[in-house]
Amino acid sequence: MTELNFDCLTLIFDELRTDKKSLHSCLFVNKKWCNIVVPILWKYSLYNLSEQKEEKIFNIILSCLPLSSKQLLLVNDIKLSSKILLNTPTFNYISFCKFPENEVIRKIIEMVLGDLTRYYKRNILEQEIYKLFVSQCKNIGELRWQTLQPLSLFPGASTCFSQLYNLFIDVFSLNSDTLYEMAKFCKNLNSLSIHNFSKDLPGLVSLIDAQVNLRRVNLCTIFKGGNCEDLSKALTRKCNTISYLSFNSIGTIPPSFLSSLVNLKWLSIFNNEDYEDIEDDIKELQKYLAISEFPNLQYLNINGLSCFKELSMLVEKTKGNLSHIDIFNIDRDIAKNTGMLIKVIAENCPNIKLLFTYLEPQDFIHIKSLLINCRYLKTIRFDSLDFFMDENDNNIGDELLDILISFSPKCLNDITVSKSWKFSINTFERFFESFRDRPLHYFYMICHGRSYITEEHKIMVKQYIEEGVIKYSSFS
Repeated sequence: MTELNFDCLTLIFDELRTDKKSLHSCLFVNKKWCNIVVPILWKYSLYNLSEQKEEKIFNIILSCLPLSSKQLLLVNDIKLSSKILLNTPTFNYISFCKFPENEVIRKIIEMVLGDLTRYYKRNILEQEIYKLFVSQCKNIGELRWQTLQPLSLFPGASTCFSQLYNLFIDVFSLNSDTLYEMAKFCKNLNSLSIHNFSKDLPGLVSLIDAQVNLRRVNLCTIFKGGNCEDLSKALTRKCNTISYLSFNSIGTIPPSFLSSLVNLKWLSIFNNEDYEDIEDDIKELQKYLAISEFPNLQYLNINGLSCFKELSMLVEKTKGNLSHIDIFNIDRDIAKNTGMLIKVIAENCPNIKLLFTYLEPQDFIHIKSLLINCRYLKTIRFDSLDFFMDENDNNIGDELLDILISFSPKCLNDITVSKSWKFSINTFERFFESFRDRPLHYFYMICHGRSYITEEHKIMVKQYIEEGVIKYSSFS
């Protein structure tokens, strides 16, 4: 009988990685199978464990500590069980593991020390565990750096981190020197997430400058009112490679770098602050949105900002590649020019598939051209800007439904509209009948103020669900 070679067995066993019971059985077939299966089991060993299995895995990890670390822990009155101290691991298990997240290290520390322990003991144990992983893990691809431990200064760091392509850093936990050291050997990042920054760090700037193909940048901070001008300039210097940008750091980093990102394909901006608190910062951001040009933009997500005019100017300068536009949770009191954005999308976004935005009833007139020109639309959500519509606006939502009945592209099967608009029962029924031959996958209604949806409306929706015209609905 022909024996399968090492590579074939590795591929087969890797397919069984989620079936740990079967993999454990394979350990006992022969030495060759055991040598293949052990690395696969340990690669996914640190996550989704029961308490009992966690303790076993954590004890094995601690048994892999070098003698120097065990002696250091003993000197500092950090007691490990005799089983850990005397056990000699059969394999170098740590070299097979993914680099652990901070939560895993925290659990190991709590298993050894409990919850109520002096900081210096926790720090020493954490340091030795991280040193172990840094020295044994080779060429890891992803790292979430959320510890005060200077990982880049530990022995083996250059081998461990030189092939990083995805790095998440909590700047609040780090100092500039450790980031500067990381920049010496970490140069191939594809994705960089920077969290909790409030001031410029030269080491962070050096890390960004060292990257040769930085494409994805995520900026997220709870601090407001910083002045990260050097960070903004560093991102400007990476303008030719950055194609994905997500940030909520309005008022912390100058938005001037935005206008340099000429190859941007994905833009997400989030604002969780009250408009009045950062009014000047928002105006500065709006200025740069208005003058920026992202011809290759495909995805636009704006959360918590009212800047329809500036977004219209931005969309107008794209080259027809936009497929997703998602505008959510705006300040309704100052929102203007919603119809301008719909008009510009209709004229410049023939390939759009998803559109979430806000409308006023006078904007309904623009929906016709939107549906006629954008024949790939699959998902729409039209929300109302008014919490409380005038009760005398008789069935104002019928105009919107009539347009959807007459002009919706065939692929449009996910529709959300506001409950704040009045809909007559007859038009409601005609709307659903128009989808009888091409059922709606989703039909939702949302409301942030007064709802004009009656029990009769709800009964009708449930009827069409039963008849298969609607698959999923907020009324089901």
